[in-house]
Amino acid sequence: MSHAIHDSRYSWLRLAITLIIATVANVGMWAVIVVMPAIEDQFGAGRAEAAMPYTLAMIGFALGNFWMGQLVDRLGVTKALIGAATLSAVSYLLATWAPSIAMLSIAHLFLGLGASIGFGPLIADISHWFMKRRGIAVGLVASGNYLSGAIWPTLLSGILERDGWQQVYLTLAIMTLLVVIPLSLLLRRQVPAEAHTTAASAAQIKARSVGISPRALQYILGLAGISCCVAMSMPQVHIVSYCVGLGYGPTVGAEMLSLMLFGGVISRIISGLVADQLGGVLTVLIGSVLQCLALFLFLPYDGMVSLYLISLLFGLSQGGIVPGYALVVREYMPPKEAGARVGFVMMMTIMGMALGGWMSGWIYDVTGNYQLAFVNGILWNGLNIGILLFLLSRSRPRSRRQEVPA
Repeated sequence: MSHAIHDSRYSWLRLAITLIIATVANVGMWAVIVVMPAIEDQFGAGRAEAAMPYTLAMIGFALGNFWMGQLVDRLGVTKALIGAATLSAVSYLLATWAPSIAMLSIAHLFLGLGASIGFGPLIADISHWFMKRRGIAVGLVASGNYLSGAIWPTLLSGILERDGWQQVYLTLAIMTLLVVIPLSLLLRRQVPAEAHTTAASAAQIKARSVGISPRALQYILGLAGISCCVAMSMPQVHIVSYCVGLGYGPTVGAEMLSLMLFGGVISRIISGLVADQLGGVLTVLIGSVLQCLALFLFLPYDGMVSLYLISLLFGLSQGGIVPGYALVVREYMPPKEAGARVGFVMMMTIMGMALGGWMSGWIYDVTGNYQLAFVNGILWNGLNIGILLFLLSRSRPRSRRQEVPA
């Protein structure tokens, strides 16, 4: 029986293995943030030039979510993970040999590609193994991205101070190979064909209720993903600079960013539990409304204690939005295309983060403060809410009969 694979003991074991892989694979997205000051010193670079490796890593991470998702659909998650881990390790190594910021940036483009396997593609893969608890499963795997950002910078700070950033990257290259490749071999089991057939029927029923083709829905969700993440990026990308401008210093800003990330982990888990009861669209809508309210709070309050509290509230509000989009894709689209479809929407959310980070900086340069940047985020957030209300209005209420295994 294909039903036996869903929410089984094996499913939970696979989830635990996947979360460990995600926490290690995703560090390629965060590593450059930790070593950026050291890179700036070594190459005598300006702030914008030193940020180029991060920018290219994010572009690689965005594109990789789509491309790696397609690889998972075609080759299976194990082969894709082995290839991505090897690419990440080679990229870490090449970065340590880079003679210039330009070459270092190119190495980080490939590092972002390799690291991307730990986000959208793993989310898509785990979604096949759960039915009743798919929301919490997706939320936990997605939290691996935030856990990676919260855990590894602290663990690697000692190596950075003692031996320099090149040693940090060599350590990460070895760790990626030693952890990701052996664990990926434990994920070789594939979903039975009949389970995919059943899932396709369920998705078709829901898609018909909306009356939008899978391709059109994918693009609509992509636009929603961009708009939610332009809003999300304002505090996440600029909170440290915002605190420096207010006179609180970078350490306070870094602590607020950590609070956001840990709040995001909690949010992804809670949102997963909520999604199992309410479905993906309504869960994302709730998160988007809460994110909008949190953004509003940044406008009147800029005291240090207030900002700590608002940063935590912001993290708790927004963490479940991006994985929620993956759930919407799985609810409405064919399962055999899950890797590519989820990957596309995840790619658009990351592009939204990149666009929003730049846009907020540009608004600051023009106006001399971040107030209008917060307003810009609120307006983009409103577009996201509008799209979700449109999808919700066209969807039939969830019924027991429609909840077919997926």
